[in-house]
Amino acid sequence: MAKFYDTKYLKGDFTGGLVAGIVALPLALAFGVQSGLGAISGLYGAIAIGILAALFGGTKTQASGPTGPMTVVSAALVASAVDLTGSLESAMGIIILSFFVGGVLQIIFGLVNIAGYIKYFPYPVISGFMSGVGLIIIILQIFPFVGLDSAKSTVKVMSDLPRLFSEFNWQALVLGAMTVIIYYLFPKINKTVPSALVALIAVSIFSFFINWDVPIIGEIPSGLPSLQIDGLFSIDSEAYFMVLEYGLVLAVLGSIDSLLTSVIADNMTKTKHNSNRELIGQGIGNMVAALIGGIPGAGATKGTVVNINNGGKTRLSGALHGTFLLAVLLGLSSLAAYIPLAVLAGILIPIGFKIIDKRGIRHMRVMPKADSVVLIIVLLWTTFGSLIQAVGVGVTLAALLFMKRASDIGEKGMDVGTIAGFEGEKPWLDEENFYERYKDHVYIKHLNGPLFFGFSTYFQDQIKNIDENIKILVIRMDRVPHIDQSGVYALENIIFELSKKNVKTVLTGLKEQPKQLIENIDIIPDLVPIEQVFPKVQDSFAWIARELEGESHS
Repeated sequence: MAKFYDTKYLKGDFTGGLVAGIVALPLALAFGVQSGLGAISGLYGAIAIGILAALFGGTKTQASGPTGPMTVVSAALVASAVDLTGSLESAMGIIILSFFVGGVLQIIFGLVNIAGYIKYFPYPVISGFMSGVGLIIIILQIFPFVGLDSAKSTVKVMSDLPRLFSEFNWQALVLGAMTVIIYYLFPKINKTVPSALVALIAVSIFSFFINWDVPIIGEIPSGLPSLQIDGLFSIDSEAYFMVLEYGLVLAVLGSIDSLLTSVIADNMTKTKHNSNRELIGQGIGNMVAALIGGIPGAGATKGTVVNINNGGKTRLSGALHGTFLLAVLLGLSSLAAYIPLAVLAGILIPIGFKIIDKRGIRHMRVMPKADSVVLIIVLLWTTFGSLIQAVGVGVTLAALLFMKRASDIGEKGMDVGTIAGFEGEKPWLDEENFYERYKDHVYIKHLNGPLFFGFSTYFQDQIKNIDENIKILVIRMDRVPHIDQSGVYALENIIFELSKKNVKTVLTGLKEQPKQLIENIDIIPDLVPIEQVFPKVQDSFAWIARELEGESHS
């Protein structure tokens, strides 16, 4: 047994998995309802993905399940399939096959190392898409929050808003408001127990005993799920394009969502995940979830963080998180039938606000105009248009804009180089004497060419390899003519992470555009004080020497 599992981790894995499962429960039910397939589909998806992605994935502490972005795409698929076939029952074959194809494509992505290309998605595209997803969740929950049926598209909801004021159910509104208040205020009292679960249980019990007339989840099947394959073989040929289209979007989005969470887990546990194996594990989970009628999911950031913070160390913790949800399905599903839909809306609306990228939106006025335009287009296209088209348009625009920037740089005679790695990077001539004296405690990083979305992830990965004896990192930007939004956020994350390790960062040779952008988002002076910014690298040597000699005397 010890060969496969070290029992010293059992207590932490059990606690981490249990708490992650408790956190996942209200979200699984809420995402199931939002998808249009019912609360039980969210629970089925959370169980299958939670257990299988943990066992077969490449991130030991990942807790997976339905997420906001995946649910929004699933809801769009459900609405489109119902429009095509006329009813949810007739559309189930298309829906299940699309979910299944998404899982298959994720496995293929893992086998062909597609994870290596995910980093080329520019920040404005991801920011705009995620913010659009957050807005969709909020808009689609406005009517359930006040006890009314909601349209399935944001455009129809917005056009239907007058009905909101004439027909709203005040009792549902009170329950929804109570849920939101508890969601935000309870963490100020106790951060150990998930506020979403407290809000779900407390307000649902209140509603049950006061017997208010509000819409509820309704009957939920109990027992183990059955295979949902009856409709898979009766799909019209015209629907196969829809299956492939939505399957591809679910696969790409689920991969990005999961790998971003894996990076967060790596940073917390000081480990390194296997990206390709992670995609294979997520694909297996989503395939099985589809076959039992569950909605697809991905690595869940909140659940993963909770799992790690409560002692989860191995993949058993993630599997136990899914097993807990299975126990809930077998023993308590009948009680979930009484949960008001306004309560679920009260949980989802704050989640929608959390998904919105406030940092990206706040900095739009100071970012390069091209990045801000891409972000706005993708955000609006995601929220009020086609989710599928939004990502394609965003990536295409970003690629075209980068080619324009590269062309401009070339016309000015600037070198469009690459970012060298740490291993084998030699000092430049004007650094050699200083380097020989302080090389054990100072690292000088050379950047050569524009810092843009294609290099930003690689740049961050390289910085992680910095020697633990290094006290000061000098980033030479003499040859960086331009930084985009992805690049400046990569720089911000690097400096912030180094500051937590008590490594000071020095910036030298900043050109006009990078300097202005770095100052606009307050990297200077919040993370890098003005006294640590120098026109030339030679100007920094005296300051660095004083800092190191001061440390040696302290």
